Amino acid sequence: MRMVAENSSSVTEFILAGLTDQLKLQIPLFFLFLGFYMVTVVGNMGLITLIGLNSHLHTPMYFFLYNLSFIDFCYSSVITPKMLMSFVSKKNIISYTGCMTQLFFFLFFVVSESFILSAMAYDRYVAICKPLLYTVSMSPQVCLLLLLGVYGMGFAGAMAHTACMLSLSFCANNLVNHYMCDILPLLERSCTSTYVNELVVFIVVGIDIGVPTVTIFISYALILSCILRINSTEGRSKAFSTCSSHIIAVSLFFGSGAFMYLKPSSLLPMNQSKMSSLFYTIVVPMLNPLIYSLRNKDVKIALKKTLSKNSFS
Repeated sequence: MRMVAENSSSVTEFILAGLTDQLKLQIPLFFLFLGFYMVTVVGNMGLITLIGLNSHLHTPMYFFLYNLSFIDFCYSSVITPKMLMSFVSKKNIISYTGCMTQLFFFLFFVVSESFILSAMAYDRYVAICKPLLYTVSMSPQVCLLLLLGVYGMGFAGAMAHTACMLSLSFCANNLVNHYMCDILPLLERSCTSTYVNELVVFIVVGIDIGVPTVTIFISYALILSCILRINSTEGRSKAFSTCSSHIIAVSLFFGSGAFMYLKPSSLLPMNQSKMSSLFYTIVVPMLNPLIYSLRNKDVKIALKKTLSKNSFS
């Protein structure tokens, strides 16, 4: 017990191991992920600006897309700048307070993203299955309540994980085998029992992935049944096209997230888990604005109008 006490509770900073320890890959990876981050920032901020400037995009669908872009921009910014430092510094050090802060905001935005995607699925269900009631069912008040629920669940999930992490004592070996302060690599550095933390991970992550997933599946099951009842081929294709971008975004996000957190850590080595988390922390926020802009006629039209106005002025 004395040895445990001497080796724990004294950690004031962590060293993030980064993505790889191969020196020849550091500079190429730095420029690669810097490019990813620039595309993420430009894409998401561009979509936010585009929706804000074009009044015909001020609808519930684009209200949620606006918030999705905001969330993607924020949680990418919580992770990527610190990750880039690991490629150019000998020791990528982060303070204990900074680590817990990064953990909290990362979890807040990731959980919020899972619920904003489910809110978008519900919006598509109402638009396709109950078009005559759409303005009532998706009124500004309803949209605001859904958004409050999204961020409320994000805050609750982040608080649950962060509070449990703050209760742990960490060993003198403060090297975290990751490029960010995430739950599983931090648990590896704990000197005390992590049973409660692991239980919270399975329960809270199960809720944060399970509830949105069930909501999305039910929404799309009902949407599919409605589409199959549409007589015209043109009507069916139009209905499918309004959902395709969202289905792709959902598959990318929930697929990588479930692979990372809903498998026992013994079955997923940390190097593989870094690759999995890399996908939903770096790649997904970059792809979302591209998916929604390249496959959306309204966004393309709004972009052309905005560019033509700027060119004319």
